[in-house]
Amino acid sequence: MAAPENRSTPARLTAPATAKLPRLYLLVLCLVYIFAGLYFRDPWKTDDVVGLATMMSALNEPGLAAWLPQVGNLAHAQDGPLTMWTGAFFIWVFSPLFALFTTPLDAVFASSRLPNLLWFGLMTGSVWYATYLLGRRPEPQPLPLPFGGEPTVKAYGRMIADAALLLILATAGIMWRMHETSEVPAIVAFQALAFYSVVRMLDRPMSGAVTLGLALAGAFLTRGFIGALPIALAVLCAFAPQSALRSQLRWLVISFALAIGIALLWWMPARHFGPYWVEHWWLWHTESLSLPRPTQLLDIFRDLPWFLWPTWPFAIMAVWQWRSWLKSPHIWFPLMFALWPLLTLMFLADPFEPEYSLMAVPFAVLAAFALPTLRRGAVNSLDWFAVMCFSLSAATVWLGWVALHAGWPEQISNNIARQTQGYEAHISIPALFVAVAGTLAWVALVRWRLKHRPAALWRGTVLSAGGIVTTWLLLVTLWMPALDFVRSYRSVSAELAQAINLQVGPNECIRPLALGLGQRAAFYAFNGLKFSPSGECRVVLVQTSPQALEEGYPPLPGQSTQLIWQGKRPAERKENFLLLRILPQ
Repeated sequence: MAAPENRSTPARLTAPATAKLPRLYLLVLCLVYIFAGLYFRDPWKTDDVVGLATMMSALNEPGLAAWLPQVGNLAHAQDGPLTMWTGAFFIWVFSPLFALFTTPLDAVFASSRLPNLLWFGLMTGSVWYATYLLGRRPEPQPLPLPFGGEPTVKAYGRMIADAALLLILATAGIMWRMHETSEVPAIVAFQALAFYSVVRMLDRPMSGAVTLGLALAGAFLTRGFIGALPIALAVLCAFAPQSALRSQLRWLVISFALAIGIALLWWMPARHFGPYWVEHWWLWHTESLSLPRPTQLLDIFRDLPWFLWPTWPFAIMAVWQWRSWLKSPHIWFPLMFALWPLLTLMFLADPFEPEYSLMAVPFAVLAAFALPTLRRGAVNSLDWFAVMCFSLSAATVWLGWVALHAGWPEQISNNIARQTQGYEAHISIPALFVAVAGTLAWVALVRWRLKHRPAALWRGTVLSAGGIVTTWLLLVTLWMPALDFVRSYRSVSAELAQAINLQVGPNECIRPLALGLGQRAAFYAFNGLKFSPSGECRVVLVQTSPQALEEGYPPLPGQSTQLIWQGKRPAERKENFLLLRILPQ
């Protein structure tokens, strides 16, 4: 797409600003990002343990469990089966290997998280290569300097791609979500692949069309229409009139035909063999939609700035700085991939982080293209903000850890004790060593910035990505035992299983009452506990609250019951479980 002469590019750079970022640094940062927090913990509610339970059900339950997601014997009629299929395959292949070094249950947990490496690699690779291709196009090139010295096209594209990758790593909202055994890492990865495919169609339409079809099919099989529709609409808008892709519109037929064909390979058998599941799948979709409500919009625009920090200010700046180039691919494509998920959010009944996640990739790409338009003072401000913000966050994590183990400062120690009631603090020497090494690496990075004052434009994004990865590393090393104690259902599930084995007969069924999906999934994942929907069951598992028990609210009004077991997570203050037997009247 040729640039009209009356438009001047806002990018102004010299060659030193695009100095090559060491590939080893990028590789190490990515590995620390994805491995930290992925292992050495239990699955936590809700999406994390529900995803794991569907994978385990696919392997362990009879009938349609391997074809349609379910939690034990309960149909989980939402999203799609791809995350379940992938996780079940990895569990089947790798859990025997992990079982050589740990318990069979923990081997299953470890194997179920291997697909996260696949999704993370697909996301980061797609973001980098898509941004690299966009950065090498003529539209975003910096203004030629009067006496030369501007960067080469290749160096400029590489610098923009590195910045986009660092910014997606620095996005706060997806940090935890990328480590879940849920649909979120997969849907973000398929969106990134769709974005890359659209960019690839500019010069290689055939290969781009095929990978786009695979990405759209993957998005549908991962999260149904809720995940696939905003991506598909963004793709269609990328081919709008005056777009650089308009001449390649005919290739979309291949993409959508391939996507629909793959989706039907699952959908048609599912509809035939699991009509009950499919009916509730449609019900989930329809109940997920609603007209925009003022309170909902306020919640969205309150939460998104935190979720998309630190990319959203720079993404908005990029749109403004490049406003004369709005239909150019480097702005138009990521803008459409950000706009349609945002519009979709407004028409969802209960949007939250899984839906917010579709905005992380396009915002990171847009933010990368804002960097060459910034003045030197603004870039330096980004550097110093990252240094101060993440140094403070790392110091806060260390201070809390000292308070947990040493009881000082007293006020902080008392607050932590209330949140971790019953936890016996202990120090893991390997985890402490890793935390110290991560802290020293952050200090070295800050020292490098202060001592060498690099001219490379990616220095601020290096500090942001390095800072948030350091903070995350400290959290999952210093605080993982305490977090596991607070959030894991392992102990309460074991207590419930023991009570059932001792006091519930083999011919007695157990029905749940007010039992949440995350709790049901946790009991299945840890101990294989399943519950019956039959109202004739005389044994009932009730989820209630300590407040309700203190106020004397009967869990089964009008019925005489015998308490078999009562329990909760040790530090839990909002939920309680009762196992009751209904007595004859």
